[in-house]
Amino acid sequence: ARSRTVGELLAPTSPFDKKCGRENWTVAFAPDGSYLAWSQGHRVVKLVPWAQCLGSFLLHGTKNAASPGSSENSHKNKPCEHILDCGDIVWSLAFGSSVPEKQSRCVNIEWHRFKFGQDQLLLATGLNNGRIKIWDVYTGKLLLNLMDHTEVVRDLTFAPDGSLILVSASRDKTLRVWDLKDDGNMMKVLRGHPNWVYGCAFSPDSSILCSVGASKAVFLWDMDKYSMLRKLEGHHNDVVACEFSPDGALLATASYDTRVYVWDPHTGVVLREFGHLFPPPTPIFAGGANDRWVRSVSFSHDGLHVASLADDKMVRFWRIDEEYPVQVAPLNNGLCCTFSTDGSVLAAGQDGSVYFWATPRQVPSLQHLCRMAIRRVLPTPQLHSLPIPCQLLHFLSYR
Repeated sequence: ARSRTVGELLAPTSPFDKKCGRENWTVAFAPDGSYLAWSQGHRVVKLVPWAQCLGSFLLHGTKNAASPGSSENSHKNKPCEHILDCGDIVWSLAFGSSVPEKQSRCVNIEWHRFKFGQDQLLLATGLNNGRIKIWDVYTGKLLLNLMDHTEVVRDLTFAPDGSLILVSASRDKTLRVWDLKDDGNMMKVLRGHPNWVYGCAFSPDSSILCSVGASKAVFLWDMDKYSMLRKLEGHHNDVVACEFSPDGALLATASYDTRVYVWDPHTGVVLREFGHLFPPPTPIFAGGANDRWVRSVSFSHDGLHVASLADDKMVRFWRIDEEYPVQVAPLNNGLCCTFSTDGSVLAAGQDGSVYFWATPRQVPSLQHLCRMAIRRVLPTPQLHSLPIPCQLLHFLSYR
């Protein structure tokens, strides 16, 4: 089935459009669904209230009709548009929000310049020169400039627990852990990747970090001890994107080997394989150049669907229990995709623009909702110790 296009946000044209630097490598939604951010290319990030976008989509179909008066709302409680000039090419974006009760890991809490409160929403931007800039979303002001990476900051992710722990993945082969409640001090450097690190993602409970990179690398890290848990082996080419399912029981990874793998992160077993080239290439061909490189993968909030974006000019929606896509959509030169906070829309980035599709809608079964509730608190090893029938065990472990 073809996915229904619901809208697009187009970057303004400029004289140097054809030059490199206009790529939209990243699109992000705020955790509370209030804002959408994307890189328009050439150092610029656009912040738009998501409700305003949805309104224009519903009213005007695919026409980009942003409200002209939206930028006049300067009151903090009324979201307004911002254009951020980051000073260098933007490769990554991540929203972070604070939970005051979540204490910082540092000791001298009273000496801080920044008191990140409950009504704060932050945007982190990873740049070509290795810097990370932290912005106040409501005011559009620059708050922090984090400098430690020596190469491109390829991906960013905030811990979902509201601790304002930020992890950055870079081409300098390292991951760095920053504590924004400690004025953005760097807490730890995670080393182990033999080459570029392309992406990173936290598990929903913030206890595990997945990082992916060149040379087939998929690593899992214990974020309490800052140590490597395990390496997941199975891909045949660079791995460029990763994301956990909403219950933390599954991990999806996208690779240039034309495949998306869905893993059990607790055991390292591949549970599903979504292929983008038929018949699937042998390992020697999968390891080289082809026109089916998978660029991005995203898990929907219902835990039932995965979206992928590949170089064959297609966006695909998969069900986790089916072998073939349930919906597809055309997109030339797509670079990134992500589901909206409520899961109703998929956003995909191209050259400075963003395109939106309605996602497959399905009422999750009560069985699946129970499975997600159980898997949020029970990792696979604990699951296997339960005195339950094998058939139920297979269902709960997504086999």
